[in-house]
Formats: sequence, structure tokens, C-alpha cells
Amino acid sequence: MADTVTVHLVRHGEVHNPDKVLYGRLPSFGLSTLGQQMAEGIADHFVQRSERGHPVHLLAASPLQRAQETIAPLAAKLSLPVTIEDRVLEAENAFEGLSNVRRHLRTPKYWPLLRNPFRPSWGEPYKHQVERVLQAVKDVADRALTEHGDGAEAVIVSHQLPIWVTRLWAEQRPLWHDPRQRECTLTSVTSLRIGPTGVESVSYTEPNKELSKQALALPGA
Repeated sequence: MADTVTVHLVRHGEVHNPDKVLYGRLPSFGLSTLGQQMAEGIADHFVQRSERGHPVHLLAASPLQRAQETIAPLAAKLSLPVTIEDRVLEAENAFEGLSNVRRHLRTPKYWPLLRNPFRPSWGEPYKHQVERVLQAVKDVADRALTEHGDGAEAVIVSHQLPIWVTRLWAEQRPLWHDPRQRECTLTSVTSLRIGPTGVESVSYTEPNKELSKQALALPGA
């Protein structure tokens, strides 16, 4: 049987964002109280998996505060270091820093940004996001396989859009999509099974489903 590694892409927890800013890559946006509960919940989820014979061997996360705070409880419980992984950073977005983005979309000066939703023209191309996330996943998977062998597992905490478009690519679906239809809730787990030919299968779980129901619908997540 060929060697395989599973890389779990975890979306961060709820962010404290009372002004509902589309925060994107802006610094200093940390987890809310609910987000901290989610971080503890996702840590418990992987600890329980480890106890059932599926230990996590490597941890990595986006450098943004919300991602670092999400992975911190897991790192503490597993006594593992966290690699900062710039390639799973949130997507660039021209509306970053604005609150009430829908209101701004009624302003003519922003209309040129909407000319091509398939790219999308208001931010980093979906294709570029997939390429950088996949390279990060490959490098983490290669390291996990080299250091821990067949069946090794790793967790990477990232952001909704980069995770979602990577999943669309893996499932051979178009990258363009309706943002309202993304299946990538807060602290959800999109698992990529990596084999010799690349991504061989994808699975999705929501360990914090009940907590996610309490979360606010915030932009820039």
C-alpha cells in the first residue's frame, strides 16, 4: 500500500469584531470569547482522535492572530510546536478595512472592482490561493511522511476562502462560487488525504457545530 498522510485544514474560530470590519489580513483581530471556546473544542477534537489511534504529528498556522490563537490550545495539549505558514494566509481583498461593505458597493468608485467575479477582480485570484495552499500542504505532508511515516497527520489553521477554494479544486469543481454557499464553518475541518499522486480524497467535519450556531455572521473571516 502506498504511503499516505492526512492534512487537516482548520478554519479559525470566531473573531472579536464589534464594528464588523472586513479585516482580511489586518493585524490585531483576535478571537472572541466564543472563538476561544471553539479553539478549546477543536483541541479536544484532535486530542480525542489521538487517543483513538490517529495522533497529530505536526502543527502549522497562518501568522494572523486569529489563527495563532485558534491553534494555541491544541499545541499546548499535544506539546507540539507550531510552524508559522505564510502560504495559508487569508486572501488579499480590496475592501479590507471597510465596515458595512454592502453599503460601499453602492458607491460608483468601487464598481470597477466587481467587473469579473470569476477571478475575482476585487482580490487575490482563486487560482493563486489554491496554488499557495497546495504547496504548503505538500510541504507539510512531505515532512510528516519523512519524520513520522505512513498514516501521519498534520493540522494547519487557515481561513475560510483559501480552504474553500482548495477544496473546490480537490473535488474538481469550478473555483468561482457564491460566498453564501461555502461549506466551511468556524473551526470546521477540511481533511485532505495525500498520497503519491497528490490529493486522493477530501472529507469535511464540524466538531464545533453547536458553538458555530451561536456565532455572528462577520465579514473578512
